[in-house]
Amino acid sequence: MTSVRVLDLEGAMATSVAITVDVLDTANRLAHRSGQADQFDVQRGVGLDHEDATDQVDLVVVPGLGMRNTQEVRSRLAAPDARAGAHYLNAAAAAGSEIAASCAGVFLLAEAGILDQRRATTTWWPAPLFARRYPAVRLTPADLVVTDGPVTTAGAALAHLDLMLTLVGRHGGEALARECARYLAVDRRQSQSPYVMPETIEGADSDVAIARSWALQHLDARIGVKDLAAAAHLSPRTFTRRVSEATGMPPARFLRRLRVERAVELLHNTDLAVTGIAHAVGFGDPTALRRAMSQELGMSPRTVRGQRTPAH
Repeated sequence: MTSVRVLDLEGAMATSVAITVDVLDTANRLAHRSGQADQFDVQRGVGLDHEDATDQVDLVVVPGLGMRNTQEVRSRLAAPDARAGAHYLNAAAAAGSEIAASCAGVFLLAEAGILDQRRATTTWWPAPLFARRYPAVRLTPADLVVTDGPVTTAGAALAHLDLMLTLVGRHGGEALARECARYLAVDRRQSQSPYVMPETIEGADSDVAIARSWALQHLDARIGVKDLAAAAHLSPRTFTRRVSEATGMPPARFLRRLRVERAVELLHNTDLAVTGIAHAVGFGDPTALRRAMSQELGMSPRTVRGQRTPAH
């Protein structure tokens, strides 16, 4: 049986805490149905003393922390209980516990130093802050769930469900994880790229927001990074730095992402042919559009169009 502690800090997202308990409880009930014993023993509300960490458990789960902007992230990490949480996680990892976290809870793992030189993901909107704050972490924000040795991290908010299914598979077997996913009516996902909202990320930089607004009005034209920089009244070099800081993307990718987002909007809301959409968003031909959508979303135009809600 895998012993699990839930690090339930103040401000932990109620959905993440509930998902942790519900998925592991579901795994136990499904194991019983097939004649097996409980697979997980879950403890909640543990203290944060180093002595608690030496009372070793197999797995520590950190639910997502409900924060709305980067300033809240910085303030929350400076709070006494967050610092104590980071010390606890460091001690637990040193004692041999596996550690898992989702959303902004991943920041606590980085604060503890247990992500250094490891691959990790986190929620997409503070990813640029994460990359700047923890340069020793190999951040892959497009991934929904990343496991690197004894540490597993997941992306935004409800990616905690994907995290827990991954942990069930790791400790209870993939067959049990698949059964849990079916029981809970969940499709297991690989990427959070389709859910990223650049307009939210760059909102912290008004000049980048101006460039975005201008670009959206000129996507059908042959525009480039120099044009976006001019729209924001910045030099190309300064614009490159500001876009990278605000979005975590180089400007060329930022522009490609805007084109893809507009293409998705047209696929969902119009009956335009793929060729027409490719020209309307500046890709020039359907092949370039398909390649860009595959790179950004992991999906084809046909798949995206099939996801639209039927008219009533």
